[in-house]
Amino acid sequence: MAPIHPLSDTPDPGDRTRWLELLDRLDPKALTDTFLSLVAAVPGYDPAPIPGAELRRTALLSFLTLIEGLRAGGFDGPIGIATDVGVSRARAGVPLPSLMTAIRHDFTVLWEALTRVAETDDAELIVRHTGIVLRTVDEYVGQTQRAYVAERERMREEQASVRQGLIASLFQEPQPAERHIRTVATELGLPYGAPLVVIAAATDDIAPMRVAVSELERAGTRVHTHHLGDALIAFTRQVELPGSRIETLVERLLELRIGVVVAVSGIAELRRSAATARELAHLFEPGEEGAMTWGRGWARLAARSLHAAGRPVLADVQSALAQSGAAERTRLEEAARSYLRTGSIGASAAELFCHRNTLANRLRRFAELTGVDPTIPEQAARLVVGWA
Repeated sequence: MAPIHPLSDTPDPGDRTRWLELLDRLDPKALTDTFLSLVAAVPGYDPAPIPGAELRRTALLSFLTLIEGLRAGGFDGPIGIATDVGVSRARAGVPLPSLMTAIRHDFTVLWEALTRVAETDDAELIVRHTGIVLRTVDEYVGQTQRAYVAERERMREEQASVRQGLIASLFQEPQPAERHIRTVATELGLPYGAPLVVIAAATDDIAPMRVAVSELERAGTRVHTHHLGDALIAFTRQVELPGSRIETLVERLLELRIGVVVAVSGIAELRRSAATARELAHLFEPGEEGAMTWGRGWARLAARSLHAAGRPVLADVQSALAQSGAAERTRLEEAARSYLRTGSIGASAAELFCHRNTLANRLRRFAELTGVDPTIPEQAARLVVGWA
């Protein structure tokens, strides 16, 4: 028995004439009709996301190009129609899996057509050209996919650029009209008037905030950002999701060194709230952790503003305390600070391990010496701000 030789998928030197004859028998219009009937059943193409005439045009050009590629033994450069198809489908919103399923029908249609136009004696020739057909179609598919992915990335960048422009417009001077603010809110997916959580981080604290914001976005929270001077501002809708992963991520975020403000009136209040959050973010002392809220930072802000205006808050108090001995000054200031923190004679006495009368006497002595009574709220406010 003669040995059986496996069929090769490499064309023989004498194959070319017959191969070109088979390719000449292919009818691009018939291939297009078959292809379109298959594509109509692909999810994402039912209904067609682009006009039928455009689908037919690109399908016909694709087959004409593929046949020319088969004539040449494959593609060795950019394929114009592949870029056309990739870009147009990306712009039309066709899902990538749907596009890949659709264009892979090109191989099925081509292969079936080739086997139909071939004769019995062409069987081995067809097998020898299988690799060329596969490589040609795969190159077309690959270039289409790369064009699609690149266009989707451009679209994302365009959308991000548009969003950032809209956000930046909210920080312009003077503040935009309400009509514009409402338009921006709609584009950002924020109900007008819905409360926003506004946070800010400055200098070295920006990187940790970026990571936390990224985790929130991956969990499904839409967060918008904007650079305001030397700070990064982030804002999102205020939502209550007890027990959720988002709540856990928010708790982690609030452990960072960030300024936090709630814009109760929503996006119309964003610029003012962002400026406040930025100021709060600059209040941290070395070693401090946790969010700087208005309640935590208002006194420090007041003190800074007064100092910047050349009006030291406690210059007279410090001068008066300096007249007493170091030990007495320590006891008096300790008593005043404790009382300001607790608001209770009993609680402060317990905190400082002394009798209630002792603490009351120290507070009275502090008032006599400095002229500022820690037990009178209007006067105590100076101490709260000065010692913030």
